[in-house]
Amino acid sequence: MKLATFEHEGRTATGAVISEGVLLDLCAAASAAERHLVHSMQAIIDHEPQALEVIAALLARNRGDHVLPAAEVRLLAPLPVPNSIRDFANFELHCLQALENSMRTRAASQPDPEAAYRSYRASGNYVLPPIWYERPFYYKGNRRCCCGHDATILWPRFSKLMDYELEFAAIIGRQGVDIAPDRAREHIFGYTIFNDFSARDEQVRDQQFRLGPSKGKDFDTSNAMGPWIVTRDELADPYALSMAVRVNGELRGSGNSRDMKHTFEDCIAFVSRDETLYPGDVFGSGTVGNGCGFETGRYLEPGDVVELEISGLGTLKNLLGPRRS
Repeated sequence: MKLATFEHEGRTATGAVISEGVLLDLCAAASAAERHLVHSMQAIIDHEPQALEVIAALLARNRGDHVLPAAEVRLLAPLPVPNSIRDFANFELHCLQALENSMRTRAASQPDPEAAYRSYRASGNYVLPPIWYERPFYYKGNRRCCCGHDATILWPRFSKLMDYELEFAAIIGRQGVDIAPDRAREHIFGYTIFNDFSARDEQVRDQQFRLGPSKGKDFDTSNAMGPWIVTRDELADPYALSMAVRVNGELRGSGNSRDMKHTFEDCIAFVSRDETLYPGDVFGSGTVGNGCGFETGRYLEPGDVVELEISGLGTLKNLLGPRRS
């Protein structure tokens, strides 16, 4: 199933995608006894087996009532306020290329950029440490900074360099702690596309203290997700997905989810060590290699339209708003 959250005529509701461009309004189609299971995406996730059974029945018995063209609704982030967001760094090529450009970006601000670059490279501080290959690493994002398909991304006042990130995410559907890797997929409700918009100049400043990204990632609308959640059963293999990013229709980068060094199952097992995971937690895959401007030095401009397309998941499109003073 493909499940969305949308606004229509002043109300927020959940929907199931019937076909391209057509949604079944689950909240309107459900009976009074069923509505508590489908009134929000969090409710659907919390009651996964029963809720999905009800949704399947609503789709089967629908005869055209409560159907809405997608063009008449505003899609929100499918899970508007996640329980939490953890974003990983699971693609080696992205990490290596980002480290290289991080050195060059920081060196560019010094009186002698080339000398500074050589110094940074010689320091050994800009290499991928061996432990990256042994365990997944992540930072925690702001769960209240989410937006959906077709949303306008606010350009933060403190940044001049805005960037996109080609990722997808797994949504946790079942509570658990100390989850074994071979049981971890059972705890995934579904998947969505994730664009972790980043203020790169601020992120470079953030990471000089080596505590990880903070304001470089945290600003309103920074976490774009959507256009919907594809339930776990819809994807035979989440590690065989082609991924591409286009800016104003131009292909900027592509890759494949098979290149994840640490799978979502690995990440779930790692994070859940002595820590309970809850329905509605979001795990970002990290950026696929060649999936962001930080790797190439090509950043965004006001008015740019960014599209992330992932096979089986659809296309997430966002417009970058104007610089604000």
